[in-house]
Amino acid sequence: MDYETVGNVAQIMLDYVDQHSTFQGQRITTVPSEHYLDPERWAREMELIFKRVPLMLALSAELPAPGDYKAMDVMGRPILITRDKAGKAHVFFNVCAHRGAPVAAEGHGQCARFTCMYHGWTYSNDGRLLAVTEKNTFGELDKSGRGLAELPSRESAGMIFAVLTPGAEIDVEEFYGALLEDFEAANLAGWTFLGSRVIEGANWKVAFDGYLEGYHFATLHPKSIAARTYSNITHYEAFGPHLRIGFPQLSIDKLRASPREQWGHLENTGFDFVRILFPNVSAFLAPEIAQIAQLFPGPTPDKNRTVLLYARKTPPKDAADQAGIEQMIDFLRDVTYNDDYVLGMKIQKGLESGAHDSIVFGKNERGNQFFHETVEWYLKNDPHAPKPVL
Repeated sequence: MDYETVGNVAQIMLDYVDQHSTFQGQRITTVPSEHYLDPERWAREMELIFKRVPLMLALSAELPAPGDYKAMDVMGRPILITRDKAGKAHVFFNVCAHRGAPVAAEGHGQCARFTCMYHGWTYSNDGRLLAVTEKNTFGELDKSGRGLAELPSRESAGMIFAVLTPGAEIDVEEFYGALLEDFEAANLAGWTFLGSRVIEGANWKVAFDGYLEGYHFATLHPKSIAARTYSNITHYEAFGPHLRIGFPQLSIDKLRASPREQWGHLENTGFDFVRILFPNVSAFLAPEIAQIAQLFPGPTPDKNRTVLLYARKTPPKDAADQAGIEQMIDFLRDVTYNDDYVLGMKIQKGLESGAHDSIVFGKNERGNQFFHETVEWYLKNDPHAPKPVL
């Protein structure tokens, strides 16, 4: 993590506050309303983005020990993430090679073997088929070719990534670049997983737009976010298609009491960052608790399923601490859903009404503009086309 750059960004945000300004793009832009509605476009987003890039599917802290696993639905695809006895993480389709049934129920657990709930075929947590039920009547089978189907995956910076296309190449470091250093510096791999919540909302881009700007804080979150953070004062940095978004706290002026060379180490003390992993993750790593949102499109173009992951640097100290954690998780979930997602579903209806043929992003919403430009770049499916620049 480049702490000198972070210190410079803190200075920029302090200047924004002093000057009543914010990060500005070059122009106001528009996005056709159909981009949030068209089923054919949505199918292309699934094919050209979500099935091609490395997606963050789990925190390393969700599977801290050998034998741990996580089974989940990812846009209608049954996924099983395991940590084998050597500690290596794997990502498989949660699909038995016999007749296609799942080998693990959704959720987290700990086991060395998975047994298909249909006919009892058994697999190791490294994906090998170990046993065929009543093999004397089933017949001879080459088990080596009937293991769980594995997806390209990589564990890095406290997260487990996978590409949802078997046999595809995966290069997490190339795709996420220097932004991974922020998660390494935070030692995310050493945090304690606290649990998750699931919320549902509108088209994935309608929902994701809300994570990319602070223009709405005063209006939509007057008693929560706006009680801590300036509204409509935001700084953007791009790391390839990804963003680090800076939000000055109302208390940012207290930075002046610290030596300037220390400002880069004072995240969450006067300013915060939200880290955006394209295409679908928003991570807020507060020391009290982290909320990491995974937005999964579908099951239809007008809907998304968001998994909110929660973690903390230290494990719960006792029952009272655990109760306080659960209360905080529910509070953060409620703010995200009751404010942003409920409104997002109303926005979806507004777009479907045909009232306007496009929506507008102001110069102060440069992060949203950049996100939609990046989506467009992927849908062109032309690696030689110039990539968006912040």
